[in-house]
Amino acid sequence: MENNSKLAFFWHRRDLRIHDNHGLYKALTSGLSVIPFFIFDSTILSKLKPDDQRFLFIYQQIERLKKTYANLGSDLKVFHGNPTELLPKLCEEYGIEKVFTNRDYEPNAITRDLHVFETLKSKNIEFIGAKDHVIFEKNEVLKDDGKPYTVFTPYANKWKKTLSSNDLESFESLEKTNNLIHTNPIQELPSMTSLGFKGIQLVDFPSENTPEEIIKNYTENRDYPSKNGTSRLGIHLRFGTISIRELATHAKNSNETFLNELIWRDFYQMIIYHFPNSSENSFKPIYDLIPWSNNEAHFEAWRQGKTGYPLVDAGMRELNATGHMHNRVRMVVASFLTKHLLIDWRWGANYFAEKLLDFELASNAGGWQWAAGSGCDAAPYFRIFNPKLQLEKFDKQFIYTKKWVPEFGTKSYPTPIVEHATVTKHTIEVYKQTLNNK
Repeated sequence: MENNSKLAFFWHRRDLRIHDNHGLYKALTSGLSVIPFFIFDSTILSKLKPDDQRFLFIYQQIERLKKTYANLGSDLKVFHGNPTELLPKLCEEYGIEKVFTNRDYEPNAITRDLHVFETLKSKNIEFIGAKDHVIFEKNEVLKDDGKPYTVFTPYANKWKKTLSSNDLESFESLEKTNNLIHTNPIQELPSMTSLGFKGIQLVDFPSENTPEEIIKNYTENRDYPSKNGTSRLGIHLRFGTISIRELATHAKNSNETFLNELIWRDFYQMIIYHFPNSSENSFKPIYDLIPWSNNEAHFEAWRQGKTGYPLVDAGMRELNATGHMHNRVRMVVASFLTKHLLIDWRWGANYFAEKLLDFELASNAGGWQWAAGSGCDAAPYFRIFNPKLQLEKFDKQFIYTKKWVPEFGTKSYPTPIVEHATVTKHTIEVYKQTLNNK
């Protein structure tokens, strides 16, 4: 290491970029020389399959980020291990005075960061967080009585009322990179196989650049799965390869419906911060008393896209093949699992967590609980999507359906595993009896 000045770490996590990175900007303007680093968290990687495509996406982004830092005369240090054990050792090894990072609001992340904070504090090392993943965090948008919102519409209204130009201001990290530590030679990136992964790309990763036309026409096109009408930026927001501030600024100036989707994202991040148990338990506890049928044969048919309901099957096959599912179809398949098959929403949420490229705990739990009726901002239990009507309304020409279910309309397509009117009537009765017995 060539620099003898006082040193700080910047810990990249859900922010795999240099541009407009709040925590990195804080580090670079702290008066310390900055060493950026990333940890492949062994406690997370150990739960993934060897061909998990999200790992491959992250690995590719780390490769790109290392090259960007190298072009600036620096390097992204990359480690593998449990951060709570590894980080204190690294701080000691490098002689670090402060560690900067961007905040994460998921329960496990908060537990991890609190542990890191306490450990570093005992060694007189500051652990400093910044807001980068959302526009508003924690207690920044509250009801007038100081309590968190639990319904989206009033939250969104307050969000928009609270928003000022300062909230969307960029942090020009790239202008401060002369404060990066200069490193030579560049550290070699651990191989994918050494991390336990095959490194074979099985799906296409969405672009981080969304055509202007998609956002401009988002309101009109977003519900039609055969159209290229959604941004597919979820994976880039999940791993911070793009700036939420820049995207929100663009949405604010272009399309309010698209902006509302970003506000939903803030809303669910706020919910999981204030109600961490909602990722695993029903937000409304009474719904945990519902006697789910949890028929495994039905669940397997749903997973494979062989329910006999074309739009449901198309969505599940799209998910299995690409790691993506259209937003409208996500609601249909979630409603079908919980309301037609009476299967616990957690089964579906866990399957999405395994398959979705853009999986994000807060939004996934929030969306599934919305479908099940158990969430903070839920569809009433008696509101059930009719898959046939949804097909007629949003894929009338069967363009999307036939793309993913080519045998649709032939004798080889399965008959429906349940009958819509019968099972939905039963589901409503089950919900009603459970809720009336509270």
